[in-house]
Order: sequence, then C-alpha cells, then structure tokens
Amino acid sequence: MLARLKRAIFGAPKDVRDPHAFHQLSLIALFAWVGLGADGLSSSAYGPDEAFRQLGEHTGLAILLALATAMTVFIISYAYSRIVEHFPSGGGGYVVATKLLGTKWGVLSGAALLVDYVLTITISIASVADAVFSFLPPHYVAWKLTAQVAALALLTVMNIRGVKESITILLPIFMTFVVTHAILLIAVIGRHLPDVPVVTREVTASVGKTVSLLGIFGTLKLFVRAYSLGGGTYTGIEAVSNGVGIMREPRVQTAKRTMVLMAASLAITAGGILIAYLLVHASPEQGKTMNAVLFERFADTWEIGGVRVGHGFVILALVSEGALLFVAAQAGFVDGPRVMANMAIDSWLPHRFAALSERLSMRNGVVLMSVASFAALIYTQGDVGRLVVMYSINVFLTFSLSEFGMSRFWIKHRAEHPREWKRHLPVHLTGLSLCLTILTVTCIEKFAEGGWITLVITGVVVGICFLIKDHYGRVVEAIRRMDDEFPAPADIPGAVVESGPKREPTAADPVAILFVGGYGGLGRHALLLLLRMFRHHFKGVVFVSIAVVDSDVFKGADEVGALEKRTMQSLACYESYARSLGLAASSAYSVGTEVPVEAEKLGRELFKKYPEGLVVAGQLLFSEDSFWKRVLHNETAFLIQQRLQHAGVPMIVLPVRLNLDSQRPGHVRPSLAHAS
Repeated sequence: MLARLKRAIFGAPKDVRDPHAFHQLSLIALFAWVGLGADGLSSSAYGPDEAFRQLGEHTGLAILLALATAMTVFIISYAYSRIVEHFPSGGGGYVVATKLLGTKWGVLSGAALLVDYVLTITISIASVADAVFSFLPPHYVAWKLTAQVAALALLTVMNIRGVKESITILLPIFMTFVVTHAILLIAVIGRHLPDVPVVTREVTASVGKTVSLLGIFGTLKLFVRAYSLGGGTYTGIEAVSNGVGIMREPRVQTAKRTMVLMAASLAITAGGILIAYLLVHASPEQGKTMNAVLFERFADTWEIGGVRVGHGFVILALVSEGALLFVAAQAGFVDGPRVMANMAIDSWLPHRFAALSERLSMRNGVVLMSVASFAALIYTQGDVGRLVVMYSINVFLTFSLSEFGMSRFWIKHRAEHPREWKRHLPVHLTGLSLCLTILTVTCIEKFAEGGWITLVITGVVVGICFLIKDHYGRVVEAIRRMDDEFPAPADIPGAVVESGPKREPTAADPVAILFVGGYGGLGRHALLLLLRMFRHHFKGVVFVSIAVVDSDVFKGADEVGALEKRTMQSLACYESYARSLGLAASSAYSVGTEVPVEAEKLGRELFKKYPEGLVVAGQLLFSEDSFWKRVLHNETAFLIQQRLQHAGVPMIVLPVRLNLDSQRPGHVRPSLAHAS
C-alpha cells in the first residue's frame, strides 16, 4: 500500500536507457518560458511595486523609471544570450565565473546562486499569499503563513515527480496571468493615448517640482535609489542560461528563443505597470499590493447589465498573479538543484547532489531547497519587503561576476575575435555597470534591513564549500597514493600469475561476485583482500558495476551510450587483472540512477547463475568516523547488503580504510603482504 501511495504521489519510475527519455523530459521554448521565464515575469508583482513606492510623492519620475527598467531588462537579457552561446552546456553564473575568473570566484558565484534560488522559492511563495490575501477579509491574514507552507510542500512534491510534469500542470496559470495583464496594460495605456499632451504636461510639472525641491543631485539620487531597490524586477533573467541543459535540441537556439520571450514579456509588463501606476494615480494602501490597487482602480467599477463584473476580473487577475508567483518558485526548484549538481560534480558540495532519482529528478537537491526555503519563510514570516532585499543582493552579485567575467574574456581575446569583441564588450561593460550600481545601492541602503544576513549566509555557504573541497581533495590524494604504490601481481605472495586463454567462471565453482567502480586501486585492493581472507577458495570472479546516470550524464541519449562504453572498458581491465592472478573472470553491468536498486536486481540474477557464489563489495572507512564524513560519503555497500540479504543472497562488505592525515599509502593495515 505504501509503495502504491508513493507511486501515486511522486509518479512512476522512468527508464533512463530509453533513447527518448531525455527528449520526453526536455523543454521546448514555450515550456522553458513557463518554467524558467515565469521567475522573471512574476517579478513584475513586486519589483515595480517597490520601485514606485520609493518615489514617494515624486511620481513623475515613473516614466523615466519605466524606460530605465525596460532598457535594463533588454541589456541584461542580451548579455545572457551571449553567455548561452559561449557556454552551450548551461551552468549560468557558476560556470561563467569558474571558467573565466577562476574556481574561487566560481564557488562565490555558486554559493550566491544557491542562496538566490532558495529565496526565489521563498519570495515567490510569500508574494502568492500577499496577492491572494489582498482581496480576502482581514481576519484571514492569520492563515497566511500556513498557506505559504502548504504551497511550498505542494511544489516540492510536484518537482520530485519531474520538471516537465510540474510545468505542464502550471501552464494554464501562466497564460491566465499573461492575458489578464495584457488586458490591463492595453486598456489603461490605450485609454490615455488621446490625453498624451495633458499627461506630458503633468509629468513635466511633477519632475520640475521634484528638481526644485531636491535639486538635480537629489533628484538623481532619488531616481537611482528607486531604480536600484526595484532591482527585484530583473532577478529571474539568469535562470535561462543556467537551465540550458534541460532545453530541447538545438539547445542554444531554444534557450535564446526563451530569453527573447522572457525579456519582451518582462520589459513590457514591468515598464507598463509603472506607467499604469502613474496614469491611474495609484498610491500605496494598507494591506494591499500596488498591483491590487492598480487593478481595483482599473476594473472594480465595471458593470454589465447592472451586474458588477469588474470585481470578478480583479479577483481573477490577482489570483493569476499569485498563481504565477507560485509558478515562479518553479525556477528555484529547476535551477537550484542544477547549480548544486554542477558544484557537486566539481566536489564543492556532497557528491550525492549530482544524483538523479528513479524519476530522473534531482530529488536530493529539491528536498534541500525546500527545507532551506521553509527556514527562510519562517525566519522572515513571509515579509516580502525583507525577502526582496535579501534576494536582490545575491542576484546582482552573480550578475556582476558573470558580466565581469565576460568583459574580461573579450578584452583578453580581442585579437582572436577582431569583430565580435567590439560588438559584445560594450554590452557586457554596460551590464556590469548597471549591476554593480544596483548591488552597491541595495547593500548600502538595506544593509540593516536584511542585507547583512544574506551576506553572512552566503559567506557561510562559501566556507562550507571550501571545507568539502578540501576533504574530497585529501580522499583523492589518498586513493592516488594507493594506486601509485599498489603491488604488481607478481609481488603478491601466493598469487599464481597466468597469461593463458580467457576463462570464465562456471556455475559449479565458488565465485566471488565483486561490485566495483571505475578501474583503480580500490577495486583491485578489494579483490586482493578477498583472496587473502579466503585463500585458495575462489576459482573465479565476476566483476559487477553500476553505470550511474547522474545530472552530468543525463544530457542526451549519446551521453548514456558513452557511459556504458566507459563502464565496459573498466570491467575489461578488471577481468584482465583477475586473469593475471590465475582466476577465471567475467563481468556484468547495469545502467541506472540509484545504485542499490540496480545492484539488488543484478546481484539476484548473478546468484541464480552462480549458486556457489558470494557477493562482495568494498566500503570506504576512515580512521575517524564522523557525521561530516557520513554526509559526504554514502554507504552504498551496506544498503546493497541489506537488500540482498533480505532477498536471501549472501553478501559481505570489505572495509577499505583510508587515513587522510597520513603521508603513507592509504590502504588497509596490515599490508597486503601480511596474512589476515
């Protein structure tokens, strides 16, 4: 019953060996616009709101603010389109900073992105509640945080099921937002087109009054402050470049089309909303978002045949806005785990975050993003004002690093690209200037209102990443020492070195069914330790390997095929090594995402074939066990043992001890030449 319930909630497993699997899960431009572009488009719910509030009574500057907003959207989007061309495998700010500025800048960008995507989810969920509770009676406000937590749990389940499934469900919500806001902007701006001369005089008079009161410098300061603190408007643009890996082929063209859709929709919506605020003379009201005020002034009095339909339209528009913010949280669940996977592949984060579930989703990353978002939601009590500040700082830190990296690249390589650099460098320098301005002003103005906590958390994440990298580096060095000083077959006491024809184990012989990874000292060590423990018992060995399809491999059917080829080559090396020791040898492998599941299937099949066999696997052990090491290293061998023994298949786990602090080789004491 539990298995059926799990299947109903999270969906059925998917076949990673299906050549159409990636195609079925990858996104066309429309779906990518919904899943990734919604993050940018939804920011029109809180970015223009915050910017307009900063103007106070000087609302005439809203026209200039709208033009600056639209221009900034197009500049940053164009710059990120060039990044997509430059890095067609995706990865966004983390990969850009790592490749163009160095690994230390890369981990800073990656850490900022992780915090950014956690806050993407949090601020989107919080804004959903603000939009919806704007039209509900005041006594319902007490349920706002509960509703936010429930929405977060629902999104988590949807994303564990898979990216495309969740986006398909959310598509109607996205289109409802687009339609209702298009009606608003066309009607409001169209209604005032005949009054352009009057509106122009009013705006000119308002700006003139502002200059006379504040002076030119004061007016400029006010404008830059409003422009910078409305920086939440641009926060979703980077998502497309980071999500190139899940785009439908041809990926670069699909990503660029998605970027165009997102940039055009965001520039028109955000800029249009700022102008609409001005035209309907919207002003902040207690307990309501600026967009709620705008829709009420636009449509609340509509009547058809004496029936008040305008209020229904307002509710529909605000519900669609809230629902789109719910969709926008999707970008955090799509791109956050992807950044974690890229960093895990580079050993900045635990390797388990690069793993895929049997539903081909990055379940570990999704769950961690959900838990972190829940903590941020509780800490801020869903306060969108605080979240926008926390959110914007890391977004523009990443933007600035990416633009600086691309600017540096074109300056260094201008001789190799005599035409391109003149076209691209000005765009990236302009983007860098805008991003640094917004980052600096936001940090200064909002440091005490939540900015400091963002910087502290990002710094802590960076520190943890360096600790993880150092640990994995010492493990790799210990294994390398093991490989370098590993004894040759002729030097092993009791070994009978043969070079005759290939022999395979027979069903009647006692056979070791040995799980191994890539060809190296760990697998050879496990074999020799086994032979030492069971002297002259085993007549043959079957090497078993699980070709693990993780997020780095699952980028197309060709990648899975290449993984199978590497696995077979590694197993062939193990077979050759075993035959050099006088053993009959063969091999078997399976392809999958979850090692214990695949290992159990393969172990059962092989035990039926070799009833006198014994299943064996090696497990890394460290001189000092700790929670930290258990987090960084899985206990796959013990999980396989538990599954197989439950199925009646005998299995033992051999300890492969590494002393990370020793300068001596990392193999088990006593040495291999010793009797057990």
